[in-house]
Amino acid sequence: MYKNLAAAFAAACGLLLSSPDIHAQVAPPLKIGFVHVAPVTEAGWVRQHEDGRLAVQQALGDRVRTTAVDNVPEGADAERVIRELASSGHQLIFTPSFGYMEPTLKVAKDFPGVKFESITGYKTAPNVATANARYYEGRYLAGIAAGRLTKSNVTGYVAGFPIPEVLQGLNAFALGLRSVNPNAVVKVVWLNAWFDPPKEREAAMALFNQEVDVIAFHTASTAVMAAAQERGRLAIAYHSDMRRTAPDAQALAVLHLWGDYYTQRARAVLDGSWKSGQVWGGVKEGMVRVDHFGPKVPKAVRDEVLARQQDIAAGRLRPFVGPITDNEGRLVVPAGQAMSDEQILGMKFLVSGVQGKAAQ
Repeated sequence: MYKNLAAAFAAACGLLLSSPDIHAQVAPPLKIGFVHVAPVTEAGWVRQHEDGRLAVQQALGDRVRTTAVDNVPEGADAERVIRELASSGHQLIFTPSFGYMEPTLKVAKDFPGVKFESITGYKTAPNVATANARYYEGRYLAGIAAGRLTKSNVTGYVAGFPIPEVLQGLNAFALGLRSVNPNAVVKVVWLNAWFDPPKEREAAMALFNQEVDVIAFHTASTAVMAAAQERGRLAIAYHSDMRRTAPDAQALAVLHLWGDYYTQRARAVLDGSWKSGQVWGGVKEGMVRVDHFGPKVPKAVRDEVLARQQDIAAGRLRPFVGPITDNEGRLVVPAGQAMSDEQILGMKFLVSGVQGKAAQ
């Protein structure tokens, strides 16, 4: 009897020891790095990318481990941080700022086994993909709202750098504005900085002193919103909902949503399907949306803007369809023609109605 029990016990132990579940190795989490160009604040460009990181962590749980390094200037510091992330075992690195493109490519050459995502960049490599959003679609919609809301017919725009992405947004805003209010104009101030709250505030105040009653911006802080709240003007929030900063001043927010894209790319690395490529998504793809209308926006204006947003999603409305004239009087897009993606990506002019120059 005891011999039989001993034999049975030995057999059971043999089965347990040979079980694949006992010897299976749990895969280590995918280490994902994020490099932020400014501090993480409650709203703005960096906030949206930080929310994207948190969305990845929530969606994929223990399968990933994410790291974020914020307030990293473009240039040598960016290369150093990206290289440190790659050297410390991060297998997927997101670099969401235009000035990170070249440092990303440089580091990627030295780490061919690491996947990189250059957000707002346009140069790819076998292990470097690019992604951007059609921010200009949201800008066009915001312009429609501004055209309906302005009483002075003078709107303002605080802009970072005169690169194509910024020119696209500024021009789309002006086209949306003048599609409903042909007499309205846009006054622009260039900062040559993405994140400089004192300069952003100063630029906004200067524009308010020039009859501007609705303002938009392409910078990374909430300073313009705070200035509009202080001066009793209206402002278009950018990147994030900024009603906490400007509860009365916010007309609407142009939102950038990165969580789904970041999660998809992390899943692709996990399942081995990641490939380099270029993504440029907008309203249709859920990467851009206008929302969070403020208390001073009439229902008719809100309904009009949301209807046009549906038109863009369905392909019925394209912001850059001619005739389009630049602000020096030259016809740049003939009537009935639409700018190609290549032409939009290389944009170098300012449309009629924008007061200023494309290069500073």
